Amino acid sequence: HYPLRRQRQMCIRDRGELNFHCHTTFSDGSLRPEQLGEEALAVGLRHLAVTDHHSTEAFPPLQDWFAGQAAVGRSVPTLWTGLEISCLLEGCLVHVLALGFEAGHGALAPYRQGCAPVGAELRAAEVRCRVQAAGGLALLAHPARYRLPYQRLITAAAELGFDGAEAFYDYNMQSQWRPTPLVCEAIDSLLINLGLLRSCGTDTHGLHLSGR
Repeated sequence: HYPLRRQRQMCIRDRGELNFHCHTTFSDGSLRPEQLGEEALAVGLRHLAVTDHHSTEAFPPLQDWFAGQAAVGRSVPTLWTGLEISCLLEGCLVHVLALGFEAGHGALAPYRQGCAPVGAELRAAEVRCRVQAAGGLALLAHPARYRLPYQRLITAAAELGFDGAEAFYDYNMQSQWRPTPLVCEAIDSLLINLGLLRSCGTDTHGLHLSGR
């Protein structure tokens, strides 16, 4: 957990160097892992997490690709394990970003099957428990995109023991990623007041990490 906790203020100062939310062809993204890796190098990322929906299959090939690039002298980002999990919070279907967990940990097996589970494993409390049991951080993704107000959802997540939420997000989904004014600042302030971690990511599904 230490590296992400250490990056708290970097999320504010250096958002362009962090991307804790993006996708590959192993879920609904357009980039193969090595293509996403090349994009990460092109934009100069220092930290990267691939958060495919209910899949961690992109992690090994991307890890190998980065190792190969480092071996020939290229500067590569720190690669985090990541996963985007659908679950129910306050009766609302939301997404949770699992970050920095132990790769292959059995606690997350229900969430690596390519689709959302059913029953108890769909509950946000259960997701939080399993992510943290695997040594990871549980963060509420894009909290202002749901049918319930982000204030209610973030507060509920905090009460369940979530580690934080995605503070900086492009809700306008522009071609060039840019955090949405007012909304992101308000979410950021709420998370600070609750003592929670704040993350940022492009939620890239297309061909360029600079946008969604």
